[in-house]
Amino acid sequence: MSQKREFEEGKARLEGGSPEDKRRRFKSVVQEVMRLQTVKHFLEPVLEPLIRKVVKEEVELALGKHLTGIKWICEKEIHPLESRSLQLKFLNNLSLPVFTSARIEGDEGQALRVGLIDPSTGQIVSSGPASSAKLEIFVVEGDFDSYSGWTTEDIRNNIVRERQGKKPLVSGNIFVVLNDGIGVLDDISLTDNSSWTRSRKFRLGVRMVDQFDFVIVREAITESFVVRDHRGELYRKHHPPSLFDEVWRLEKIGKDGAFHKRLNWSNIITVKDFLTHFHLDSSKLRQILGTGMSSKMWEISVDHARSCVLDNSVHVYQPPGFQKKTAVVFNVVAQVLGLLVDFQYVPAEKLSEIEKAQAEEMVIAALSQPDQVISYDDESSMMRNFLNVPPSQSSVGIDYSGLSLTSLDGYGFLPNIRNTAEGSSGQYSDDVDMEVTPQGLYEDFDLWNCSHILGLEEPQSDLQSALDGFMSQKNVVVGKAHSKRWTKLFSVSKWLSVFKNVTVRKTLS
Repeated sequence: MSQKREFEEGKARLEGGSPEDKRRRFKSVVQEVMRLQTVKHFLEPVLEPLIRKVVKEEVELALGKHLTGIKWICEKEIHPLESRSLQLKFLNNLSLPVFTSARIEGDEGQALRVGLIDPSTGQIVSSGPASSAKLEIFVVEGDFDSYSGWTTEDIRNNIVRERQGKKPLVSGNIFVVLNDGIGVLDDISLTDNSSWTRSRKFRLGVRMVDQFDFVIVREAITESFVVRDHRGELYRKHHPPSLFDEVWRLEKIGKDGAFHKRLNWSNIITVKDFLTHFHLDSSKLRQILGTGMSSKMWEISVDHARSCVLDNSVHVYQPPGFQKKTAVVFNVVAQVLGLLVDFQYVPAEKLSEIEKAQAEEMVIAALSQPDQVISYDDESSMMRNFLNVPPSQSSVGIDYSGLSLTSLDGYGFLPNIRNTAEGSSGQYSDDVDMEVTPQGLYEDFDLWNCSHILGLEEPQSDLQSALDGFMSQKNVVVGKAHSKRWTKLFSVSKWLSVFKNVTVRKTLS
């Protein structure tokens, strides 16, 4: 009997287990179906638009990437035997001189740029597979004829390799990728100078690494240039030069060369000295340099020196024996800017040749007497101070127009200066206390008192007129009296400031 029972239990397990197990499995199946129905009814409306949007964007992006390639293939199928000729071209010039291990740059310190050009139109090719091709930078012999119709084989035969035992000649990012037909050479340098080559010069070249069917791309080559050792950068010319650069920083004047020695013997050490001698006596400066400097070299050196950036300062010198009637105005390099004649400023361009000669003689005299030279920050400062040109605005900085002393009566405020301004002897003391007291006007304080304190002869009802009269007096008193006058003016200004504050508070209240 036991064997029969075991056989039946095993058969039941093979048929699917006990009834309890069947119920549990059925229950789990029902729950799974319910969850699927929940997802379908609640999540599907949310997820479906998102999935559609993502799929659409990815398909459009893929189509956009291959659209240009498909167009190119269609053109090849329509014109299978036609080839297209393009050329690479440097879009800006090299910045010279070039030194080893120094970054090669273009004009004005910008990065070198190369473009893919269509010779038939002269325009940059910004579409097509070639517009995003990979380029390689290399070095060509300086005597390579870049104006003739060279071939790829000619270029290959004139490529300069590094010397044995040396580093690769071109360092940095020697591969560049075009972006819309333009490539930027932003980090390249040369590790060796050009003195060991047959031409003693290099040319920089760019060629296309990627190859395309029926497309011929010509290489780009720069003008020839000399590459100096980085130690020569210490002798580099400055563009523009500084006033305090040594004179050999100028073009055509080499350090420790013949011209440099001649200038040093004449005590011309800096660029400032060079420009000063040029403006005072250019023929003598030319004579110092000697016949070895040709007219062309002289023009180059002078133009380079005159490109120096000068400040705005001006200097005025009045010869002894003259009153404030005649003076010369010149800049930091002794260049005549104008003359001051009878309190009038005459610019250099309006001077006659005789007047210019006289002005230059006055400048020479001024350089020998630097303690007699008056310096100003700029021309306007000179006009304002030397010629006493009145400023357009009031010196006090407050607009007193329309304000009279009698207008203070309504507010019950009056500066109590009668007792503090007068001393025991009846004279006004140096210090005038401008205390304001909340009292009515003093009966015995009239307009004459304020006019007398300000130093005016007659009373003036308008305070603006009083201040103008005070400032316009030509007989300036020095010493104690001068100090007293300014003390009084400061006191009046303080009084008006307090009055203004009281007026504002009274208006707000």
